[in-house]
Amino acid sequence: MALVFSSCGLGAVMNLSALKTNVSSSHKKFLTCKRSKIVASNQGTNTTASYSALATEPLTKEDLIAYFSSGCKTKEMWRIGTEHEKIGFDVKTLRPITYEQITALLNGISERFDWDKVMETGTIIGLKQGMQNISLERGCQLELSGAPLETLHQTYDELHSHLYQVKTVAEDLGIGFLGIGYEPKSSLEDATIVRKRRYDIIQGYLDRTGSGPDLGLRTCTVQVNLDYSSETDMIRKFRASLALQPIVTALFANSPFSNGKPNGFLSIRSHLWIDTDKNRTGMIPFVFYDSFGFERYVEYALDVPMCFLHRNKSYLNCRGMTFRDFLSGKTSHLSHEQPTINDWENHIGTIWPEVRLKRYLEMRGADGGSREMLCALPAFWVGLLYDDESLRTVLDMIADWTTEEREMLRTQVPVTGLKTMFRDVTLKHVAEDVLKLAKDGLERRNYKETGFLDAVTEVAITGVTPAEKLLKLYNGDWGQSVDPLFHEMQY
Repeated sequence: MALVFSSCGLGAVMNLSALKTNVSSSHKKFLTCKRSKIVASNQGTNTTASYSALATEPLTKEDLIAYFSSGCKTKEMWRIGTEHEKIGFDVKTLRPITYEQITALLNGISERFDWDKVMETGTIIGLKQGMQNISLERGCQLELSGAPLETLHQTYDELHSHLYQVKTVAEDLGIGFLGIGYEPKSSLEDATIVRKRRYDIIQGYLDRTGSGPDLGLRTCTVQVNLDYSSETDMIRKFRASLALQPIVTALFANSPFSNGKPNGFLSIRSHLWIDTDKNRTGMIPFVFYDSFGFERYVEYALDVPMCFLHRNKSYLNCRGMTFRDFLSGKTSHLSHEQPTINDWENHIGTIWPEVRLKRYLEMRGADGGSREMLCALPAFWVGLLYDDESLRTVLDMIADWTTEEREMLRTQVPVTGLKTMFRDVTLKHVAEDVLKLAKDGLERRNYKETGFLDAVTEVAITGVTPAEKLLKLYNGDWGQSVDPLFHEMQY
């Protein structure tokens, strides 16, 4: 799903000397960071360094900016991180898997394939092996947060190994997993809920903002996380990827069913985000302002209401206070708590724009899909963002796109996909041009990676999205039933 409550992502453990050099060398005076205030910790998840603020000095805005600056890496250190989720079902009944079944799966993978168990209050909630994590989202979706890898061949091998392990254990339990963006058959009431305090707090907050529980319980996504070398490089990649995110939504649209019938969308997963708390979602137009950089993103995040604090293995409800209030001490019920960098890291993990800045950039526009499409997403973005020539061409292409045009694409694409009209042509033609740039970028990497684009290239050439293929089957061979989908789309 798209609600990434954990801080999984890309980035090696922070080198403090490098952080000090990166931050101090910035042209902005406020980016100077005191080394004593931020220390590395291995308490976080697999690929994001977690930080602890020393109590001797209070956290400042300067430290929050330095957090993002510390993500800068030289090009030879750039890596590819993927995250993908799967919807589980009982093979006999096609109903959502139970909590007992998903915990049996986790225990089975741990025992058969040597994963370490992650426990909470005596219950297994995930697995860890090296720099990979397996976790449960709120509706029992199974997520792999992969290791930071150098080539797309390695990401394929990681995915293949993961799906093999899951299938090996799942078959013995009579369960399967779907490659799709939204649970196609069961009602919301049938969903199995993973009871974690942080999930309950976040869902409670979203309920108060008018956002329904569907995002947490029935959606699935695939995401790719990529590095930047400098603040300028981050800005260029952020702008390119944010403008093109609706094209990815169209190419990967794969959630046309709800409650056993067509729902009127090609990507209902993407559409649901449009009506979700606008304080923390969307196309964030300030990314395209001349003033954009690390500090501007910090200013944005400071004014987003907080969801929780993590203290002594417990989660405290922030009741909507902003991080700016927390930083300045303007709080009431949590006035005894002091902000830490860990709090900041948790907070920015509860902000969900179409592209998200952490200590890397996270692409968030695609539905979950087939094995081939899971591999195509990182190939698409690596070809565009890790190649200077392709990135420069994309930036030239989008330079005169207006805020209104980007918003139109964001709103319309979940309904009409590649048939969406943009400047008198269909989005299909734009997608074909962009895919050519991605292929060229991969060829210049010299890793023989262009084959990973084959599946998504077929979508662009035909103009038929994965969702439209499913709808054709539903209205044809499947006799207007979604039941055959569980066999067709099972990993």
